[in-house]
Amino acid sequence: MKHFNITVLGKVQGVFYRQSTIEISNQLCIKGFVCNEPNGNVYIEAEGEEEQLKKFIEWCKVGPSGAKVVEVKITEG
Repeated sequence: MKHFNITVLGKVQGVFYRQSTIEISNQLCIKGFVCNEPNGNVYIEAEGEEEQLKKFIEWCKVGPSGAKVVEVKITEG
């Protein structure tokens, strides 16, 4: 099991990024939480198997349609 703290920057609020994150994390059996930050970023804590987390992070770099991800910052927790 690995744990990552992920911050997603760009147009990621008001485009169903949080809800889509919950759906994809459930599909990949990843535990954690997601929240909007006051500065417009989305913050995610994700924990799971390494292969599933790799897929999840790749999804975070794109997000749902309507999102315009500029950068994804990742630190291992």
